[in-house]
Amino acid sequence: MVEVQGRLAGKVALITGGARGQGAEEGRLFADEGATVVLTDVLDDEGEAAAAKIDGASYYHLDVSSERQWDTVVGEVMGEHGRIDVLVNNAGIDMVKKLVATTVEEYERVFSINQLGVFLGMRTTAVALIAAGLGGSFVNISSVAGLEGVLNRTAYSASKFAVTGMTSAAAKELGRHGIRVNSVHPGLIETPMTADIRPITDPDMRAKFERNIPIGRVGQAIDIANMVLFLAGDESAYCTGQAFVVDGGIHK
Repeated sequence: MVEVQGRLAGKVALITGGARGQGAEEGRLFADEGATVVLTDVLDDEGEAAAAKIDGASYYHLDVSSERQWDTVVGEVMGEHGRIDVLVNNAGIDMVKKLVATTVEEYERVFSINQLGVFLGMRTTAVALIAAGLGGSFVNISSVAGLEGVLNRTAYSASKFAVTGMTSAAAKELGRHGIRVNSVHPGLIETPMTADIRPITDPDMRAKFERNIPIGRVGQAIDIANMVLFLAGDESAYCTGQAFVVDGGIHK
């Protein structure tokens, strides 16, 4: 029998928003490091295709704003694997809109995915792990917009600030159960979610934006995946309740 090697060898990792972008990159990297990967998303065709490219990975449909769907997915993963060692709450949506033009319905949609989705993910998984006497690592994807407000993104910034606060509170509550909780705060990362914004599509604006980044470039999905890998593994065993910024040095 071949022993699986890697920093996540023997661990089971559940990743939301895993069909593309950062989530898919995290899935590929985790599998390379020995993890059994479970991807979830609402983009079923893309999610199944992403899982098919990762050895041993599985895919589940999951609307992160649905309590019932969270119960189903966590229950099935625990039933099949007996454990969830890593939860990455990666699913999220952006919205660029002025405060005075944002409707209640738009605001609630952003919060249902970016904030409620993270809450449900942590709560559902924590209940299962505590009942099974297991610890784990939760990694919540926030944003630099969860540390300082971003122009024309009031709803998005509010949702990401909520993730930052929930992470800190949950870490204090869950630490005694062996569950660590940290947040990752990306800057501008080139993914399908950001593919249509001008700092990505407009060469002149992109060049100007990159001149203001100390590292000198827009981030890539692998930059986030590498940080998430650190927080998922045992190398970060003494880290919990912390906000890890990955933005090339813009945020002060």
